Amino acid sequence: MERQFYIDGTWTPAASGESFAVDNPATEAVIAQVARGDAVDVAHAVDAAKQAFAGWRWLSANTRAEMLHEVSRQVRAHFDELVRLLTEEEGKPVAENEEEMEWTATTFDYYAEMGRNLRGRVIPSNERSQFNFVIKEPYGVVGCIVPWNFPLLLLAWKMAPALAAGNTVVIKPSEMTPLTTLRFVGLCCGHLPPGVVNVVTGFGDAGQALVEHPDVPVIAFTGSVATGQKIAALAAPMMKHLHLELGGKDAFVVGPDADLDKAVEALAYAALLNAGQVCTSSERVYVANAVRDRFAGDVADFVRGLKLGDGLDRETDIGPMIGPVYRTKVMRHVDQAREAGARVLTGGTIPSRPGYFYEPAVLVDVTHQMTIMQEETFGPAIPIMGYASFDEAIRLVNDSRYGLGATLRANDPKLIKRFFEEVKAGTIWINDPLTDTYAGPFGGMKMTGGGRELGEEGLLTFLETKHVHWDFSDEPKGWWYPYGREEGG
Repeated sequence: MERQFYIDGTWTPAASGESFAVDNPATEAVIAQVARGDAVDVAHAVDAAKQAFAGWRWLSANTRAEMLHEVSRQVRAHFDELVRLLTEEEGKPVAENEEEMEWTATTFDYYAEMGRNLRGRVIPSNERSQFNFVIKEPYGVVGCIVPWNFPLLLLAWKMAPALAAGNTVVIKPSEMTPLTTLRFVGLCCGHLPPGVVNVVTGFGDAGQALVEHPDVPVIAFTGSVATGQKIAALAAPMMKHLHLELGGKDAFVVGPDADLDKAVEALAYAALLNAGQVCTSSERVYVANAVRDRFAGDVADFVRGLKLGDGLDRETDIGPMIGPVYRTKVMRHVDQAREAGARVLTGGTIPSRPGYFYEPAVLVDVTHQMTIMQEETFGPAIPIMGYASFDEAIRLVNDSRYGLGATLRANDPKLIKRFFEEVKAGTIWINDPLTDTYAGPFGGMKMTGGGRELGEEGLLTFLETKHVHWDFSDEPKGWWYPYGREEGG
């Protein structure tokens, strides 16, 4: 039943009757058929969300908070079931999906409380008889277009603050990972008023219909730059509020004073979490020339010791990639680098087993002009490049159209201060890569989109600002027409 749409509190089939297959990337076996939505289904969901908004926006913040806490409680009550399903359809090892599920639950708790606490502010008035204040109001229907690599986590980062702010939502999950989203909604959102949360599964045409719908004033999207640009172009004529978190090409710098052995482990985690399919994956590495070869060799040795396998196996370190198209892109980047003179120290091959697996590749002798150092790879590849000075390292980090995050392994406070002040990226990690904080805004600069999730910023993006100027006196003012009259005359 959950493989249908969730609209207005009920499970609903596709108007067209069409469906599509979802497979397990570790086995390539089809695990479900899911309803395929189109513009008709999206319109149905938007109408339900619009009608529900009329009531949801006026519920007290305390009432909405308790409902969001209940979502969190239900996630925890069905924790193992959701983790297993997510592993089956998305591929990450169970340990990584357990972390995603915990973050999902706690994000709802976090915004449940923040929603009680933020409505606006009082500002100084010009006259004693006046009262000036700023109020924050929900937009209405928020379209949440969610990627496949963290389908529940990145949904929670949008959905929880949007609901806490008083908006309603229509969710379009990735066609590769719709099952956990549908199950999550079925298990955790049934206590919410009908129409507050709606899900339409499908492909890009369903997402486009959501973007183009005139009753959806906000689009929250995580995905590629190319898709983000298309969304921006479609939304521009309607002046929609866009919340875009786009691609990344994050740098990892090993400072001249860093402990190389510890940096090896930190890099492996930063580059290979979720098989490198993370927007903040460390996709280009810079280390001092004098130790480059030693460091690269140690990284290759460490990576060889990691176990590739089905994410349901507790011993697995790295699961499969999500699908053949994404694996082909990684192969192309690695092969192009090899053909241009790079050396592959380990990996870079497809193992002879079912599933969309790829042996993690460690490369040296790369140049900054290579595709693997410029374009988002989004897979298990670690290109390592030397630098002559810390000045050069910072220049290389900034030599990218992306600006999502950057990591530095160092202990010298002078180098650390230079790094976080001079590197243009939305998040700077010092020594502990890819660790997020609920109160710390997440998002990027440059072509990465400029949106922010988490923190107070994550709530404010789903609220629009209104200034109220209230004068308790209704007497005419001296600055009104006709000029020259006495004030109050």
